Amino acid sequence: MEILSRPMGAYQTNCYIVRENGKELIIDPGMGATEWVMQQVENPVAILNTHGHFDHVWSNAELKEKLGIPIYCPEGDLFMLSADPLGQGMPPSEADIAVRDEKPMEIGGIPVRFRHFPGHTPGCSVIEIGDAWFSGDFLFRDSVGRWDFPYSSAEAMLQSLKKVQRIGEDYTLHPGHGPASTLKREQRNIPFWIEQVKRR
Repeated sequence: MEILSRPMGAYQTNCYIVRENGKELIIDPGMGATEWVMQQVENPVAILNTHGHFDHVWSNAELKEKLGIPIYCPEGDLFMLSADPLGQGMPPSEADIAVRDEKPMEIGGIPVRFRHFPGHTPGCSVIEIGDAWFSGDFLFRDSVGRWDFPYSSAEAMLQSLKKVQRIGEDYTLHPGHGPASTLKREQRNIPFWIEQVKRR
């Protein structure tokens, strides 16, 4: 598996391209991602959104039109793709597949699993491909996603942090912002973040 990444837009949101068996998945195409993605892909099969915030989905519609491929988005965040809840003037898009559970699936022959960790947004998810976690705005290196935005939930974030703390396997983390990490490394920080969320 080959992973390409490029930070996009004012918030330096990481857009990822996962290449496996001659096919590509595009993860979180944010502001200005289209040109870079179009230069990299040869056989794209889908666009995957970790969640619905504008800086992760800004180029959804443009890439879908150019490439003719479906958009997968967690069900809880579908409304964000068209409603632009943070008022940023985001181009609206529409998901073709609403991801409703954590069951493994195959997209273009590539095994993919959405793991649901709400809190930052209602549908906030980690996209698992092999031993890689594309963690969106749930987990970062030395940090976690904010829980004080519109449609965020401190209580849901608290439960998600407890849930991720119980996972025994290790994964390489490719977050929505900043450098890569590992799940085991970030699990050492989870007790601190649990206490921060409890203080809300």
